[in-house]
Amino acid sequence: MKQAEVMSEKETVTGYEDLNKQYIGGEWMDGSEDYEIENLNPYDESVLNKFKCASTGDVDRAFHIAKEVGKSWGETNPIERRAIMLKAAEILQQRKEEVIDWLVNEAGSTHLKAGIELQQTYDMIVEAASFPTRMQGLITPSSVPGKENYIYRKPLGVIGIISPWNFPLYLSMRSIAPAIAIGNTIVVKPASQSPVTGGTLAAKIFEEAGLPAGVFNVVVGKSSAIGDYFTGHPISKLVSFTGSTPVGKGIGRIGGEGLKKLALELGGNNAFIILDDADVDRAVEAAAFGRFMHQAQICMSTNRILVHESLYDEFTEKFVEKARQIKYGDPRKEDTIVGPLIDNKAAKRVVELVERTVKAGAKLETGGTAEGNVVLPTVLSGVTKDMPIFQEEVFGPAVGIISFKDDEEAIELANATEFGLSGALHTQDLQRGIQVARRVETGMIHINDQSVNDEPQTPFGGEKNSGVGRFGDGFILDEMTTVQWVSVQVKPRQYPI
Repeated sequence: MKQAEVMSEKETVTGYEDLNKQYIGGEWMDGSEDYEIENLNPYDESVLNKFKCASTGDVDRAFHIAKEVGKSWGETNPIERRAIMLKAAEILQQRKEEVIDWLVNEAGSTHLKAGIELQQTYDMIVEAASFPTRMQGLITPSSVPGKENYIYRKPLGVIGIISPWNFPLYLSMRSIAPAIAIGNTIVVKPASQSPVTGGTLAAKIFEEAGLPAGVFNVVVGKSSAIGDYFTGHPISKLVSFTGSTPVGKGIGRIGGEGLKKLALELGGNNAFIILDDADVDRAVEAAAFGRFMHQAQICMSTNRILVHESLYDEFTEKFVEKARQIKYGDPRKEDTIVGPLIDNKAAKRVVELVERTVKAGAKLETGGTAEGNVVLPTVLSGVTKDMPIFQEEVFGPAVGIISFKDDEEAIELANATEFGLSGALHTQDLQRGIQVARRVETGMIHINDQSVNDEPQTPFGGEKNSGVGRFGDGFILDEMTTVQWVSVQVKPRQYPI
């Protein structure tokens, strides 16, 4: 396509309206509650829009409508479902600037992070477009003479999706796209801090792509009012949640009581291991990205940097200098790397965590303060495993550097928390790196890279308190489907009675 044609298309794209409404059964409407949620810009705390909140009655209506249309959607020709997915991906690209603007203003995303999130979302939708024709079954031998066994794979039904505010568009779409591509219907409850990018924006895209009414529903409300009701709703067959471990455990309890399937991606306290033969400069660059991208408000962010004692001083000096050069502030400026945390409470929590760690004996190398909701890039040295920044998930642009003496101690330190989501390891001996990596109790680990990696064709998920289930590729297909055994007695069977 020529550049002039691209410009012409951009000029004809009109911004979406009614993004501050509930979306139930194909209709955009206000919620039934009297109170509102103010959707705030985390950088300047200006009001972007207001949502009249959904009630439990609205939630109930959304689930019942999703169930009503479920059979027809599940029986839709897979090629039709694939076409809708590909159309949605095309619309996302056409509305790139609009989507990025929402990510910057609602989620505090820098342009770097917003661009990465947009691409990941696009890739996820395109990957999910292959799912309608991947619903493969089996024919297996039978131990009974004259019988044939058929195993059919079917959509689960209605799926409840609770999405977070940090990567709201992508982490919602990671469940939305596979679920509807497979033939399920969905009800989405986005985080109150990102109701547009986590819910209504995606609904608008799929509505424009031609998705039938009722397949995709969005309810926006306070978790204290509708959260437990949403999670435990008897119609949903699976609850997909991305968020903190404490909230995830509560969802797990409620979902378990309802005998629901669960896909829970929870917190992380990810180790970045630098062995004694590592390329220090390469490790510095990787660790800076893994820690400071999107203000480290990512479950996979590098939380603890473990450095062999022989490289500790060199790495610390270079990493601190790198951190001091990182531009922070207004996310609307294209060269900003570290923008605001989601709110003032989050910023204060990170600063207090740093202060507690310094009080425990760590050295503050740089940062440690906040300007509004922007926490400056912060590095602490001399950290030990009993300090707060080692044991707690930071979820902000502060990181501790820890020394170790050998591979065994590195593994012990890496495994010394309740989390096990992601990680990274640097070495020039790849076989050694693989052997160490396999002993780290984590769902994912990346050699000579950093910890923030997510590809739609790979299994994404954690161990220990970092969650249950796996997203991505055939793994999420397994989570969001069920199988049925149908046997056919072809020849008359001889019964013993």
